[in-house]
Parts: sequence; structure tokens; C-alpha cells
Amino acid sequence: MSTPGPRFYAWCDEASRVDALAAALSALARPGGFVDAWANFDVRCNTKSMEAAVAMIRVQYPCTGAAHATCSTILAGAQRLALPEQCGPDSSAMRSILVDLQCFTEAYEPRWSLRGPHEPQGPLEMYPDNYMSFFRSFRLELAWGRPPRSVEAEAELAWHILQIDLQDLLLRFCEPDGSGRVRTGGCTNAWHWHAPVTTCATYNADAREIARDLAVSWVHLHDQDPMSRIAGISLDLLHARVDAAPRGARVAIAPPRGASVARKEGGARAWSLSRETVLKALAAPPSALLDALEASAVPDDARRAAASRAAEILERTRRLAETGDGPPTWPVDTDKHRHFRFLKKHPPFLVRRLVSGGVVLATHPFCSLWPLWADALDALGLMS
Repeated sequence: MSTPGPRFYAWCDEASRVDALAAALSALARPGGFVDAWANFDVRCNTKSMEAAVAMIRVQYPCTGAAHATCSTILAGAQRLALPEQCGPDSSAMRSILVDLQCFTEAYEPRWSLRGPHEPQGPLEMYPDNYMSFFRSFRLELAWGRPPRSVEAEAELAWHILQIDLQDLLLRFCEPDGSGRVRTGGCTNAWHWHAPVTTCATYNADAREIARDLAVSWVHLHDQDPMSRIAGISLDLLHARVDAAPRGARVAIAPPRGASVARKEGGARAWSLSRETVLKALAAPPSALLDALEASAVPDDARRAAASRAAEILERTRRLAETGDGPPTWPVDTDKHRHFRFLKKHPPFLVRRLVSGGVVLATHPFCSLWPLWADALDALGLMS
């Protein structure tokens, strides 16, 4: 399969990985749904009992160095928006998908180093069993009313639903119980865990460590260290790694295919990151970085216009779902080239400060967080 779909990653200390997997599994599993867990293919536990699945993993994981689980989970987007084709007695079944979860010991990873592109990327990984199940928001039934159809509004509506599901899965995976075990994580629409600034979402348990995304990106791209090894190391160690690079060193940030280099007029245009920029960002107050990221996430004029039109359609569709009274719905397929072209030219960004003290950055899975970071760093005068 050439399209991997969204893949979620998380980093925590090795001693806590089974606990982190068990907590995520408990938060994700659909009540009464099936759970399939195994440490190797000879020892499996296909059950509806979460306790039995987790007990088997705890026994087998120390021996095998790996643990796997599959469960059915409910996507929140359509339920929260009450879209008509997902309402009714079968709504949970229609919006449930299978997700696979895995965790690995540090000793396990080298065993796979010569086995091709599907070696462990974790410490912890999660991904939909079928990537199109996650992207079902591409196909919507919408009450358009009289105004003409709008590609921009269709793309905005698809993002509105998708970002709910993206955040929900990321937080149930990385922050299922408030324990703080998982220090950082992310999501990417690629086979591998890439530099955080090139992914579509990141999670940091402590918003004061938001510069970690930049520093880890630098070390990963400059020193070629795998993300699974460096994602959670201390900021002091990351600072030392960046500082050890030659003055003036830069790393290239590869834009997503078809992406616009600049998100808005006057924004930072360089798809590269310098050593000096990372060091200045590490020295900057975290609150200033977060404020700049939030300011840079404000939609441009094209997206604001699309959002206004999308809000009207969404309200009309909600009213129809709740009361049965309103204009007829029309099927809309939002996975066309023209929709993706709008998303890549005007990528949506989300900066969410969590009650727990953490922070989530997100964009569409077909886009990259780098334009958001570049605009924020440029606004602070840190780009060099």
C-alpha cells in the first residue's frame, strides 16, 4: 500500500511503556468491542476483556520485547457535529474503526534494522487498520441550501471534522489518564516518525518545552538519529547536541508534495532551519514561542471566507439532523485534487493549550507544521 495514512507515535521511559500501552488501549477501546492482544503470534488473547488482554501483555512483553494490540474505537468528529448520515441507532458502528497499537523495548529495535521499511518506529505506535476508515470525513452529506457550491467551504468542512478526530486520537494515545508518562508524541501521514516540524501534529506534555519540537527536528535531520531514540531526551542534552554543530550549519526541511512555500504574504519562505535559530528558540521564553505560534495559526483571508461559508452549511446540516426540517442534503466528496490544492495553498493550523499543561500543534495530514513554525520564528526575529 503506497498511502500509509495517519500514524501516531509517542515517547516514554522504557519502564513505563506497557503501562502507557495499557492506558491508551483502555482509553481507545470501544465499550463492548473486541480486543486482540499479543506479544508474539504464538500467544494471543482475542477477547472483550480488557483486563485479560493487558494481563497477557504484562506476562509476555518482558520476554519478547514487543507488545501489540488491536481494538475498535469510535471517531468523535461526526458524533460531535451530528451529521445526518452518521446519526441514528447505528451511528457508533458507522464511526468506529480498528486501530493497532504497539510498544517496544529499546533492545528490540536493532533486531529489525535490516528488515526493511516496517521496522518499529515507536517506542509506542498507533495507526488505523485501514487508513480510509480514518478519512471518512472526505465523504459528507451536507445541507447546502440555495447558495452555490464552494470547493473552499467543502475543504474547510472536511478539516473541521478531521481535526476533531486527529486531536481526539492523539490525546487518547498520549494523554489517556493524566499520568504524564508520555513526554512527547506526534502524528504523520508517512511510514516513518519524521522530524516534528515536518509532521501534521505534535504533543508535548509540558507546554514550557515547546521548543523541543525544533531541537529534536534539528538533531534528527542533522545527526540522523532516529526519532525513537531522541524524542524524549532532556532539553539540556538537546541544547548541547545543537550547540556542538558547526556555526552556520543548516538542515533542509522538505515541504509536503504540492505545498505552497509561503503560507501568507510576508511569511517566512525558507524551507531550512539553522543551528542559530534553534539555539535562540531554546533560549526564548516558552510563552513567547506559544504566543507567536497562536498568532501565526490565525487563518488567512481565503480560509476565513471558507470558514464563514462552512459554518453556515454546518449549522444548516446540524439543524436538519436534529429536527428533520430543512433543505435536502447533497453528497460531497472532498478528496479531489481541487480540495487538496486549497488545503496545501492555505493550510489550516491549530495550537491548543491543554488543561493538563501540555500543548498540541496540528494541521491537515497532507500538510506540514513547518510553515506555522517558520512564521512564528520570523515574527519573533529568530529566523537566520
